[in-house]
Parts: sequence; C-alpha cells; structure tokens
Amino acid sequence: MAHKGLIFGIFLAPFHRVGDNPNLAIARDMELIQWLDHLGYDEAWVGEHHSAGWEIIAAPELIIAAVAERTRNIRLGSGVTSLPYHHPLMVVNRFVQLDHMTRGRAMLGCGPGALVSDAYMMGIEPADQRRRMDESLDAITRLLKCEEPVTMKTDWFELRDARLHLAPYSDPCFPIAVASTLTPAGMQVAGKYGLGVLSLGAGIPGGPDALAGQWKIAEEEAAKVGRTMNRKDWRLVVNMHTAEDDELALREVQKGERLETVTYFEDTLGRPPGRADDPLRDGVKMGTTLVGSPDTVARGIERLIEQSRGGIGGVMFRAHEWANREQTLRSYELFARWVMPRFQGSLDTVSGSREWTKSHRRTIFGPNVAAIQKAYTDAGKAIPEEFSQRVPGARDVPPKA
Repeated sequence: MAHKGLIFGIFLAPFHRVGDNPNLAIARDMELIQWLDHLGYDEAWVGEHHSAGWEIIAAPELIIAAVAERTRNIRLGSGVTSLPYHHPLMVVNRFVQLDHMTRGRAMLGCGPGALVSDAYMMGIEPADQRRRMDESLDAITRLLKCEEPVTMKTDWFELRDARLHLAPYSDPCFPIAVASTLTPAGMQVAGKYGLGVLSLGAGIPGGPDALAGQWKIAEEEAAKVGRTMNRKDWRLVVNMHTAEDDELALREVQKGERLETVTYFEDTLGRPPGRADDPLRDGVKMGTTLVGSPDTVARGIERLIEQSRGGIGGVMFRAHEWANREQTLRSYELFARWVMPRFQGSLDTVSGSREWTKSHRRTIFGPNVAAIQKAYTDAGKAIPEEFSQRVPGARDVPPKA
C-alpha cells in the first residue's frame, strides 16, 4: 500500500460488554491488531482504564509488548496513558524501552484520564487532572531531549537531577500525541509542546463542526512559543463499520450499538439518555459515525476532511464490538480493500495504466492477431475461424508515450 495521503488505524479502548470472558476479550483485541497488521493498517492505539467494567486493559504497554512480537509493520501506541496516574520519569522509561523493543514502532498517547472513577480511586480531583497532564508533559518532553538533568517539583511528583539512562531508539523521539475532545485543554497542550493530536471529539455530536476551531486553538498556542503545528500529526477518532451495502451495515451493528450505549454510557457512566428515534442513523447523518458501504464510508471521510478546513493526517476507528466477530473482521477488510487506497494514492498509477491500455487497445493488441495468423501459416496449418479476421483499424491510432 502506497504511504502517501492519510494513515488509518484503530483506537482500542477496548469496549467489551460485562459478562464476556475477559481472557478471551483481551485475546480478541490482540488478534484484531494482528489482522490489521496483515491488512496494511498503519496504527493501533490501546487504552488505559481501571474501572467501570467495559474497558478492561489497565496497562497498554503490556499489550503493545505482546502484540509487537506478533506483528511486522503496524505502529503501536497507548491510547492513552493517563499521565496524572504515573510519575513522568516512569512513563518515559517505559516508552523508551518499548521504542527499542519494537524497533521504532512505539507511540505515546497522552491524556488527563477519561474515567473519573479511575481518578476517584486514586484520590485525584477532576479539577486537577488537566493541570497534572500539562506538568507531566513538561517533564516528559524535557527528559526526552537528553540535553541536561531535569529538576522540578510539583504537588504530586518531584524530579531531582533526573535523566534517561537509555535514549530513544527513534530519532529524535517516538511520536507523541495528546487526546482531545471538545474542551480547549488537549489542543492547548499539543500546541504548547508541539505534539500530535488524537481528536476523540470528532466522533461525538457536534464534533465534526468543531474541528476547524479546535485546530485553530492548537495553532494559536503553538505560535505563542514559536512552534508550528503539522496537520499530518492530526488524527480523528470516529466509529466505523462497513459491509457490502448501507442497509446491511446498519443491520449488523444496530443491536450492538444500542447495547453499548445504553448499558455502558447511560446505565454505568450516567450519560443522559438520547432522545432520537434512530440514533445510529442520526450519527451517520451527522458524520460522527461511519456506517455503510465502502462508498458511503469514503464519502464520510471526505466530509470530515472538508470540515477540518485544511486537511488531516489520519483517521482512527474506535474499535467496538457492535457486530459479531466475523462481521467486524470483514468490515476492516472491506475498508482496507476498497476505501483505504482512495486516500493513499495507491490506485493512481493502476487506474492510469488501465485507461491507457483501454484507449489504445486496437493499436496495442491488433498486431497480435496477425502474429497468431502467421504462426499458423508458417506451420502450414489452417487459421482457425476466430483468428481469421483482422481487428479493424488496428493501426489507426499510434500509442502515446
């Protein structure tokens, strides 16, 4: 697959309904990443959560290390590491080690911590989480420069002449991205430290319309410190499922989407119930959910690019189990076959070659009939009827260079 244009991958929280065997669920998560590596996807981001039952991976680094041994090319990141939960020196050391173990395929995704119940168990106030993420990134970026010892003290961690004893494998460093929803915090931090962005807000109501304004926040913050944001480092996170036609795709995921939304987001996390009669179709109309045929999903990505007002670097699909296992794996395969090439330029020369051949087929293939006729004549054999007629106008149009 040609690697220009957009990158594609998954954002694996993961989401597994309560009651499912957790050992098998984690095994499926790793199997999915292996399948994506086989299909040519670029990235997989693995989440960190500690409560609420559905998102059962507590240490994305462990999944990354295990899957790295089973894959060849796909890049593997934390999606995301909740920085307020960890001492920044430990975060850096773990990902530098992964950078070496994966030979440059590791990525660090950062966030303040999405589940308030996680922070509650650790005695962290929600009002402190974004500040702590900023302070942690200050330490992490300074440590990764490997220029001088870092000394700093906050109300929750301290560094005394801290330095890395192992520099990153990647030059100058592995990719780092910050999660952003609809608040300014994620974009501000990304701009301040010159980092990539994982826009989870693209997949919630109002998110696509806010994309351009969100990116502007990052650019303005970067300008304050003399940095420039790169749109190639901007990834949008949305829901996706594709099948051979729109109605089939909707039928495959409708029950699973309702179960996840009602059981987890509403009953467990307390999100107000939706009022729409058909929220799945409404999400498709709003562009926050890409469900349909490959053509429909491709048009949805085109709309997101337009709404960004300047372009994006990639699209990550929020890994879910709305459909059954076979339908889910098939969805990713259909996308890789029929949608991914449209945004990566790998079909340009293929299509061009076909059109050139088609437009010159008389000139190119016409002489072949004469050559076959001559072969029969030279052998003293009668020319079969199917080769007895020349192709009309065989030499009318000279082929173009």
